[in-house]
Amino acid sequence: MKRIEFYSIADDFGDFSNFAPYPIKVDGKVWPTSEHYFQAQKFEDVAYREKIRRANTPSIAASLGRDRKMKLRRNWESVKVSVMRKALEAKYTQHEDLKILLLSTGDAKLVEHTDNDHYWGDGGDGSGKNMLGILLEQVRKELTSGT
Repeated sequence: MKRIEFYSIADDFGDFSNFAPYPIKVDGKVWPTSEHYFQAQKFEDVAYREKIRRANTPSIAASLGRDRKMKLRRNWESVKVSVMRKALEAKYTQHEDLKILLLSTGDAKLVEHTDNDHYWGDGGDGSGKNMLGILLEQVRKELTSGT
């Protein structure tokens, strides 16, 4: 099976990164990137979510989202995958060029290749869960079947 790795937005498939500059409209607001949306959803505090939405870069949004001085929503661990999926569905249905790029991967295994993340990525050595890649494959399948 073909394997496509991505991580940096400078990579061939860097647009698969949540840091890629593709705004998404979700929950009645425009988010500069899927990273902004995902990080903001970790919190119940509306003002803090808005601060993340308005962050100048996805790196700043990610840093704000990782700040544990702010209280995470109680159910975060149980909803984080569905939150990411919602962000990805918005990204790949609202940007036709991204949809075409994702569909162009056919049935390739999509892998966020990084040693920085063992949950969303592959952990750099394949020991990670690669949940971002798995969710992208699920979105690709939905787009292919038209559901």
